[in-house]
Amino acid sequence: MARKLGVLQIEKIIKQGKKGAYSAGGGLYLSISKSKTASWLFRYTFNGKARWKGLGPYNSVNSLKKMARKAEECKAMLSDGIDPIEYERDRKAATTGKNAEAQREAMLDQMTFSRCAEDYIETKKSGWKNKKHAQQWQNTLTTYAFPIIGDMPVNQIDNTHVLAILTPIWTTKTETATRIRNRIELVLSYAAALKYRSKENPALWRGNLDLLLPKPGDLMKVKGGARHHPALPYDDMPHFMSLLMAQEGVGAKALRLTILCTTRTSETIAAEWSEFDLDAAVWAIPAIRMKGNKVHRIPLCAEAVEILEELKAYRVGRFVFPSSRNAKGEERPLSTAAMSAVLKRMKRLDITVHGFRSTFRDWVAERTSFPDRVAEMALAHKLKDGVEAAYQRGDLMDKRKDLMNAWADYCLPKKNNVTRIRA
Repeated sequence: MARKLGVLQIEKIIKQGKKGAYSAGGGLYLSISKSKTASWLFRYTFNGKARWKGLGPYNSVNSLKKMARKAEECKAMLSDGIDPIEYERDRKAATTGKNAEAQREAMLDQMTFSRCAEDYIETKKSGWKNKKHAQQWQNTLTTYAFPIIGDMPVNQIDNTHVLAILTPIWTTKTETATRIRNRIELVLSYAAALKYRSKENPALWRGNLDLLLPKPGDLMKVKGGARHHPALPYDDMPHFMSLLMAQEGVGAKALRLTILCTTRTSETIAAEWSEFDLDAAVWAIPAIRMKGNKVHRIPLCAEAVEILEELKAYRVGRFVFPSSRNAKGEERPLSTAAMSAVLKRMKRLDITVHGFRSTFRDWVAERTSFPDRVAEMALAHKLKDGVEAAYQRGDLMDKRKDLMNAWADYCLPKKNNVTRIRA
């Protein structure tokens, strides 16, 4: 957007009502909320910390010209080493005689976890060597933390909220869960440093969560550098799949697709319709959602296409497996615990969702003649042989199509002893 907003541009933005903050130059922003309410904000950095100061609602009195002058006044304070927000708070306390702490509590109620997280990432990302680090932060917090605490004021977050995020994935996705815990801890410490919260950090491990959760080291049974998830023996797969197909609900369909496509939980539940070409029977997961930060194409078997066609008939948004909307009415994907809940309902607490990837890998190795590299690509693993990986430019799509069809034929129950015919 141009640095200077004209009256017509402002009216157009307000008429469109698209949520966001639109730069008017000089640190001045026109902010449009979810409810399409327009207001003026001034964004600045003080002592290395990014902050937002409200300048007032957009109306005939608070014109662009007047708000530009206010922004200049704020910049003049900054040049004198004065924080405009603190100055405004002190001025109001002095002129109104109201309790300063009460005013601060009112301000704290507006500082949400998602805003603090975004400010923290913005503040730190220039110092991160890996440019993808900021995106990884954003992705994990958006997927796991924001649905539960994203809209909460940071001063209200406690152990119960942190545990609600971590408990469903602590034993099944231990490495991911520990990273999320650390990131929540850092964001809340950042909030405390800015005086947005004064309570003890509920995401601390030592002397806090270590008393409530198993130690990650005890959960990580390392063999060859990889964690082993309880998995279903491949001999039991056809019987298990017949029982799973009798289960109702979106979670059961998500688990069937996960098994047939050998995807990770996060890759399935956050799937969007834009990623699928059902005519070509291909699912292309964008790099931003993949553990290896590389686009992963999956050839879909006939059963997978059938599941997706059935879901598409009842499509209500961009997510293939949608959940209830949040307080702001925004779309959310299925919970990370939804597929585990299906296993629990089936009384199969001895296995995990992620373990089906091991089931697939064991089946390929012991029951087929497909090369290891084809199986590894089906799982979106990096090739262990660095030389082979350097020369392997393609994704072996045709060979993987044969593999995934063979896997589907093995998994799916046969009717009247007749092998399923692939489309």
